[in-house]
Parts: sequence; C-alpha cells; structure tokens
Amino acid sequence: MEFWIELAVSTFLVIGAVFVFIGSLGLAKLPDFYTRLHAPTKATTLGMGCLLIASVILVTDHQGYLSLHEMLITLFLLITAPVTAHMLAKTAMHHQLDIVDKTEGKELSDRARERSTPK
Repeated sequence: MEFWIELAVSTFLVIGAVFVFIGSLGLAKLPDFYTRLHAPTKATTLGMGCLLIASVILVTDHQGYLSLHEMLITLFLLITAPVTAHMLAKTAMHHQLDIVDKTEGKELSDRARERSTPK
C-alpha cells in the first residue's frame, strides 16, 4: 500500500475517533436531555462519516474499484440521525422533561409546551 493512502486512511481514522469520543463524552457529561441529544447527533455522526470515508479509501485501494457499501451506510446515517433526534426532542417536549436553567431559549420551549398541552 502506498504511503499517501496509509496517511489519508490514518488521518480519517484519527479524526473520526476523536469526534466519536467527543460525542460519547458529551452524551455522558452534558446536564440535560436536550443538550445531551446534540452530542451524538452532531459529533458522532461526523466521526462515523470520517471512519466510513477511511473505509472507502482502504477498500477501494485493495479491491481496485470504488466500494459503494460504505457510501450507502453514510447516506443512511446522515438521513436517519437528524430524523431520530427530532423525534426524540418532540417526545421529550411532550413529556415535559426538565430543562437546565442555563439553557438558552427556555421561553420558546415554555411557549411550545403551552401550545402542545391539551386543554
């Protein structure tokens, strides 16, 4: 394997691993559900994208033709992560989960809860 391919794969692997670690750490350490929701949907998605790009480069080099399996996984991940995060946030608002006082936009959340609460 050529040096430039090894360098590109290694770089994407390290960057991807750092983003996945940051996303996982944010999921464990952030104070409330709404802030915790951003860590896996943003950082971890970007990290997995980098890991899959590294896999595309490596498999394409070994097989001699472009590997589409990883690209399909990336597309599926990029489509499903925001939809899942939106559904989880709507469910959390419906169940009126607590918000940390320092969270910005709390007034907007309170107004949205007032509208969604049946009278």
